[in-house]
Amino acid sequence: MEYYNEASKNVPHLCRWRVPNWCSGGEHISRLVETPLMKLIFSTNEKINFELGRYKQDRRIRVIWMKFDDLSRYPLKLKQNRVRRPFVGGNLLDEWQGKKNSEDGNMPEEWVSSTIEARNTSYIPNEGLSRVEIYTGEIIFLRDIIASDPVSFLGEKHVAKHGDNISVLVKILDSYSRLMIQVHPDNAFAKKVFNSDFGKTEAWYIIGGRKVNGDDPYVLLGFKPGITREKWKRLFEKQDIKGMEDALHKFTVKPGDIFFVEGGVPHAVGTGCFLMEIQEPTDFTIRTEKTSPIGLPISELQMHQNAGFDKMFDCFHYNGFTREEVLGKWHITHQVVKDESGSKLSWIISPQYTTYFSIMGIETVKSFTTPRAQTFSSVVVISGKGRLLWDGGELAINQSDELFLPVGIGDINWESCGGQKLVAVRCFPPAGTAAGIT
Repeated sequence: MEYYNEASKNVPHLCRWRVPNWCSGGEHISRLVETPLMKLIFSTNEKINFELGRYKQDRRIRVIWMKFDDLSRYPLKLKQNRVRRPFVGGNLLDEWQGKKNSEDGNMPEEWVSSTIEARNTSYIPNEGLSRVEIYTGEIIFLRDIIASDPVSFLGEKHVAKHGDNISVLVKILDSYSRLMIQVHPDNAFAKKVFNSDFGKTEAWYIIGGRKVNGDDPYVLLGFKPGITREKWKRLFEKQDIKGMEDALHKFTVKPGDIFFVEGGVPHAVGTGCFLMEIQEPTDFTIRTEKTSPIGLPISELQMHQNAGFDKMFDCFHYNGFTREEVLGKWHITHQVVKDESGSKLSWIISPQYTTYFSIMGIETVKSFTTPRAQTFSSVVVISGKGRLLWDGGELAINQSDELFLPVGIGDINWESCGGQKLVAVRCFPPAGTAAGIT
């Protein structure tokens, strides 16, 4: 909704509004507050019609328009965003985030630049949504900042194809227990069964790990030859977990390994993995275990996502591969773009490999400049500390920091501090990349 009066007629894009906590029915105040990052515009003594949308609160009728377009010129630092999952982990994630009392528990995932809610058996409103603390101290959902002016944050080309959906989700995951054997829908299944424009093709970038009960970190990926729908369904009905595990290939993993996981391909992250996951922006997961590896009962919703037990088996692609074929098809090698003077720029997942997403790796012991991107991106600082400098400002960054970079930010200088190597990853949406980098 847009509304203009004499005080606000020169202020464009007033299309996101909220109801303040301190307002009660009947209040009418007129004033304009201008700041470098936001303009709060209070309504005049005119009767106006409006909808409270997702900010509906009681009978409060006062409206504040919040101008977010100024924020599109700055990196947005995201709040930490831990999410519940039906497996145990998080100790390495706690340590990485600098928490004093690290431990494994039921919040083993960190969601980065997330504009979607988590699908868990017990619903918690807004769980999974990334938040930004702006300079006023107010905490706002990234989803709502973007929705205020999608073109300024995401770019015209992206908005023309995807609207205000950022079309990608990044996670940091730490597993103590094995995740359940599962599959995610490809786009065709997601559209037909879930009425979603996105499936859940994903990729894993291993950043660390630990031994669990003497076992090295590992993943399960891809059917071995000879697995049919009938055989797979029979293993499920018998709950033959060992049989299901043996039907998939097992690979030990180490830091730097990269695996691509297409929608429809069965898989499971094993014990001891500390990894980054980049994926399509949904939380559709078909699980084949009625009890988790740690003994938790799994609900029907968590297994078939309301698709039904029979239809869920249509989600799997029953293509068998040898171990060598799986590695050749889905194990990815870094592509170094530049390596000079203590700085390295590489494609962890290049836009030439897949159109779903891409990841750029940045390492420097001094400073390094990347050119203006053609679209927005998300940044995770893997290790080290330093500064991010752009035309108009700078920002101190440290290990585990998460940033959303709007499309309007130009060249970026990555500068390490304290003699430490600064290591960061920059995640791009579909067909997104940096100008001049191939």
